[in-house]
This record gives sequence, structure tokens and C-alpha cells, in this order.
Amino acid sequence: MSYQIEPIGIIRSPYKEKFAVPRQPGLVPSARSEIVLRGEANALEAVRGLEQFSHLWLLFLFDQNLEAGWRPTVRPPRLGGNERIGVFASRATFRPNGIGMSAVEFKGIRQDGKDIVIELGGVDLVDGTPIIDIKPYIPYSDSLPLATGGFADEEPDTLSVTFTARAESQLTGKQLARQRAVIEEVLAQDPRPAYKKGKPDSKEYGVHLFNYNVKFTVDDEKVTVTALDKPVANRKD
Repeated sequence: MSYQIEPIGIIRSPYKEKFAVPRQPGLVPSARSEIVLRGEANALEAVRGLEQFSHLWLLFLFDQNLEAGWRPTVRPPRLGGNERIGVFASRATFRPNGIGMSAVEFKGIRQDGKDIVIELGGVDLVDGTPIIDIKPYIPYSDSLPLATGGFADEEPDTLSVTFTARAESQLTGKQLARQRAVIEEVLAQDPRPAYKKGKPDSKEYGVHLFNYNVKFTVDDEKVTVTALDKPVANRKD
């Protein structure tokens, strides 16, 4: 049997590419995102009562990976990128049906012209990700204090982040403080491939956040933001 799933909306987020997206929700609390509802789901009646909840479950499609298919075993970054485990023992993006889920903070609802927009915090999704369902987070049933997390039982360590004078001067706009906080929180997670961590690394990396191409280096346990290049061709944030 097969079933067809139609997205009910899309995510708008600071993350313009897969590289450097937080590996779990909530790791970059300063990031603000939103769902723009689409089709029949784009109705105020569909979100009535949502304001009663502080957090939501998002079900979404790993749309950038669907064509690549799935793999029965994967190498999680938390295990150094070397040890293989079953895909169902991971949150890897290459899955049989390409479906992911995230628990995120609910910030509010607004109407933007004809669009119903759900405002969120702590999202770990690439800009444009298709949302296939939204469910309220229920603390008494969804929070399990005695649960164990296997190889991901603890929050990952973070690195310190500093900006060069050049990078500081390139931060502009009304949302400067929020954008800086998001950049710091994203890079503190050390988005480089797992095999690079703990080793000398002279490479300068770049990642698209907001409308910046953020250049950075990593030396020991310190990230240095070297430049924020001209805005990339993308939606106005």
C-alpha cells in the first residue's frame, strides 16, 4: 500500500542550507522561525486553541534528501562519524520515508495578508522545509524524566565564539543583536564534519545564515567569525 502526503505549510528560518543547521531542536534558542500555512490548512479555524500550548511537535519532510534514498545503517556525528548503527537507532536524515520530527517553542500566530503564520523558536530546519503536520506538545505524556538517551544522553559540548573587527562591522540592520546571537549559538555547536573535531584545522568555512555568508575558522576550542560577506541571493529576512 502507498499513501500520498501533501505539505500543509513551509518553514521560514535563518538556515539557508543544510550545513550548520542544529542537529536537534532547542540548541539555538535565539533563532526565530515561522510556518506559513498553505492550501486548505491555511485557515484560522485550523489553529484555533493552539495558543494554549507552549511547545509544538512538527512533522516534516527531509525534502533535500528524498531523491538520494535511504540507508539501513548510518554514522552519527555524536559517535565521531566512524561507528555505524541502524538508521532506526538514529535521527539521520536519510530515512525510508524521509520524515522528521521536532519539538519546538510556540511563539504566536499572526495573519500576513491571506497567509496564517505560526511563529516559532528553537527550530532546527532548513528554510523552505515542507511541514506535513503540527501537534501540540503534551508535557504529562511527552516528557519522560526516566528515559535514557543512549549515545546522545547528554547535550553536546560547545565552543567559544568571537568576531573579528571586520565581521563586527559587517553586522547591520534592525535585528543585529538577534542575528549575532543566532550566529554565535549555531557556530558554538561546531558544525564541521565529526572527523574534523579535536584535530588541527586551517580551513576557513562558510555557511549561509539569514542573508549573510558567514565565514569562520576553528582553532582548538575557539571559533572565530572572520567575515560576513554581502547578502546572498535569498528571501529578505
